[in-house]
Amino acid sequence: MDRTIFFQSLGCAKNLVDTEVMLGISVGDGFKIVAKPEEARVIVVNTCSFIDASKRESIDSILDMAEYKSSGQCEKLIVTGCLPQRYKADLKVSFPEVDAFVGTGQYGHLLDFIAGKKEEDFGFKHPKYLHSENTPRINSQPFYRAYLKVSEGCIKNCAFCIIPKIRGTLRSRTIPSLVAEATRLVQEGALELNLIAQDLTDYGRDLRDGSDLAGLLRALVKIEGLRWIRLLYVYPDELSDDLLEVIATEEKICKYIDTPVQHISNRMLHLMNRKVTGKLIRERLKRLRERIPNVFIRSTVIAGYPGETQEEFNELKQFIEEGEFDHLGVFAYSHEENTASFQLPEQLPDAVKQARREELLAVQQKASRKRLKRLVGETIPVLVEEVSEESEHLWQGRHAGQAPDIDGIVLIRAGELARGKIAQVKIEKAMEYDLIGRA
Repeated sequence: MDRTIFFQSLGCAKNLVDTEVMLGISVGDGFKIVAKPEEARVIVVNTCSFIDASKRESIDSILDMAEYKSSGQCEKLIVTGCLPQRYKADLKVSFPEVDAFVGTGQYGHLLDFIAGKKEEDFGFKHPKYLHSENTPRINSQPFYRAYLKVSEGCIKNCAFCIIPKIRGTLRSRTIPSLVAEATRLVQEGALELNLIAQDLTDYGRDLRDGSDLAGLLRALVKIEGLRWIRLLYVYPDELSDDLLEVIATEEKICKYIDTPVQHISNRMLHLMNRKVTGKLIRERLKRLRERIPNVFIRSTVIAGYPGETQEEFNELKQFIEEGEFDHLGVFAYSHEENTASFQLPEQLPDAVKQARREELLAVQQKASRKRLKRLVGETIPVLVEEVSEESEHLWQGRHAGQAPDIDGIVLIRAGELARGKIAQVKIEKAMEYDLIGRA
C-alpha cells in the first residue's frame, strides 16, 4: 500500500490531542501525512458526540470521507473517537464502508486497526488508555502554542453530560510525565501551553500521591522558554486558596480562568447534579477577582434546561448582565440519551431553547464590550499569530486573556512583527469581542 494517510479531527481540543497522538504514531511507522483526503490510502475521522450538533457534524464527515473509497485512492476508512465509543453497534449497520470503529480508549492501537485487526482485540467498553511523555505526538497547532492534556475521563457525573460514559473515569498523568512532554513542546517552539482536561481541578485525585493542579503548575513554571500557561475548565467548587495563590503569584500563568457555571438558579444546579449553589458561585467569583484583580474569566451556561421557568431564565440573564464574564459560551440544552437529564419531565421546545440562547448571547455581547473597554489606553503583551484576514496591513494576535480559537483577537496596526513573538501593543479601540491596537 502507498502509505499515505489523512486525518480529520472534530470536536474539542482534548479530541485534537488524541488526533495528534495518532499523527505521531502513524509518522513513526512510516506513513506520510497528506493534506487532501483524495490523496490518501488511509483516511481517519476522529469524531465527537458530545451534543446533537457535534453528532450530526461527525456523521456528515463520515459520509463525505466514505466517498473517497469510490472516487479517490482510499483503501481503509477508520472512524475513531467519541461517536463509535457511544454508538458502535448502530454505526456498523449504517456505515458498512467503514473498515474499523475505534473507541476513545483504543486510538493508541491505530496501526493494528489499519492492519486489519478486529476492534474486539482491544478493550472497548471501559476506556483506560492514557498517553505518556514517550508516546509519539505531532503538534498540529502553530509552532508557538500547544495543548497539554493532563488527565482523561471525569468523575463529576453532571446530569446533562455523556462524557464519563464515553471517556471513562478520571485518569491523571504524573507530574514528571507532564513536565517531560511540556519541555519537549517548548523545545519545539511553543511559548504557550493550554492545559486541558474534563476538569483540571480534579487532576491528581486518582494518583493518591498528593499531586494536584497547584503542584503541577509549580513544576511547569520552571520550564525555561515557556512564557504562558493557560487553564481551561476549572470548576468553581474546586477553586482552592492554594490554586488561587499559584495563579496570582506565578508570572508565567495567564490571569485567565475558564470556569463553567452552567446556571445560577439553585434548583437548576440541583437538577444538573452540580455540587454548587448560586451563592457559592458568586462567592468564588468574588474571591477570584479579589485575589487576582486583573483576571479574565470565561464560562459556559446552558439555556433551556428541562423545567427551566421564565423566572429561572431571568435569574440567569440578570447574572450575566452583572458582567462577571469576559468570555461566555452559551449552549442550548441538548437532549442526550443515556444521561440523567434525558428522562426529566418538562423538556422545552427547541424554539424556546434557541431563543433563550440568543437572548443570553446578546446580553453577553454588551458585557464583553464593556469589559474590553477597560483595556483601551493600556499597553499589553500580545502573542503575534498571523497577518489578518481583514487586511494585509494588519496583524492579529491574542493577549493573555484570550484563548486560541474560542475567544476574541487583537488586531495590530503597523510595527515590525513576526509570528510567534510577543509584542507590546497599545490598545486603541474595543469592539464587541476584539481589540484594535498599535505595536
